[in-house]
Amino acid sequence: MAIRWAKKIDSLSESMTVAVSDRARELQQRGVKVVNLGGGDPDFDTPPHIVEAAVSALNQGLTHYVASKGIPELRKAITAKFQRENHVAYDPDTEVIVTASGKLALYMSLAAIIEPGDEVLYFDPAWVSYEPMIRMLDGIPAGVPLRPEDNFTLHGDVLKSRITPRTKAMILNSPNNPTGRVLTRDELNVVARSAQEHGYWVLSDEIYEHIIYDNRQHISLASLPGMHDLTVTLNGMSKAYAMTGWRLGYLGAPASLCEQILKVQQHVVTCAPSFVQAAGVAALQGPQNCVAEMVAEYDRRRRFMTEALNALPGVHCPLPEGAFYLFPQVRHRGMDSNALAKFMIEEAHVAVTPGAAFGKTGTQNIRLTFATSMANLRQAAGQLKAAMG
Repeated sequence: MAIRWAKKIDSLSESMTVAVSDRARELQQRGVKVVNLGGGDPDFDTPPHIVEAAVSALNQGLTHYVASKGIPELRKAITAKFQRENHVAYDPDTEVIVTASGKLALYMSLAAIIEPGDEVLYFDPAWVSYEPMIRMLDGIPAGVPLRPEDNFTLHGDVLKSRITPRTKAMILNSPNNPTGRVLTRDELNVVARSAQEHGYWVLSDEIYEHIIYDNRQHISLASLPGMHDLTVTLNGMSKAYAMTGWRLGYLGAPASLCEQILKVQQHVVTCAPSFVQAAGVAALQGPQNCVAEMVAEYDRRRRFMTEALNALPGVHCPLPEGAFYLFPQVRHRGMDSNALAKFMIEEAHVAVTPGAAFGKTGTQNIRLTFATSMANLRQAAGQLKAAMG
């Protein structure tokens, strides 16, 4: 008798963003000059003062277990950051946990909140890992469709239509991956009223909060009246500080829920890497001009690539408001997003992610990152023009 693995894992799809990058590397190893715009890894090096803090910590022997919730210096730096930038007050001892990546912070929060059969709302299109995480925990994903022709604006009636007695939580992401939308205060108020009226948790994924354009304002959901005790604020160092490989995240939540999430952390990973946490302190307390400089360069790239895409036949690409992705609608030879992504990597030698990976509303879209050099973007634009023109 063959021994089987869990059916719920068997039914999961692989991460499409990872699969696209793997295919790009495979072609590159064969000598094909592929421009990889499928991932979300900033091309900048981690700022030197952050690297130096980690090296210093290693040299001082900070290589052992630390408190599961995180070293005190980092928890204090995080709470100061929350107060200063997000206008949210968290207690560093009871309401903050340092995690080994923002992704793990989300997964552990879900694990502490949902039970089998609970429904978790998220706005479609959404980051590729939200739905699989919910399914791995025996929850029921409940996508709330947002329309491309409406610039993915959140409307209260659409949200209300998806709420049921089994709704337990919502995942919110602003600035959004993949659309680049930044939710307005009015849209966030819709979420706040709904969560308070129907009594569900909101997990607010704010990993792209610093990558925002045209003087828009990032507003943390937990800062709205009545939302502190219903919100888990999720964040990390990966995007703002070009620290994707460091795997350092954090969360803020009411003390009673933090206590439950901490149990999950203790049994899954014990603690985030000790010396990496020292780098996190340097990131939050050190000079922030490095972030502003990266965002200014992202802005230049976003404008270039949006213009280049809109010049192609059958392409409509809104200018993103935040993050570092483009999510254009593409009508080319009747292809859906999966066929488009295959065509672009095999024929144009540009790796992109099919929009269908982000939900049902993205079947005519593709996602491209502009977190790469202008030279790569110019090359990609030229290859796409040659293949599609």
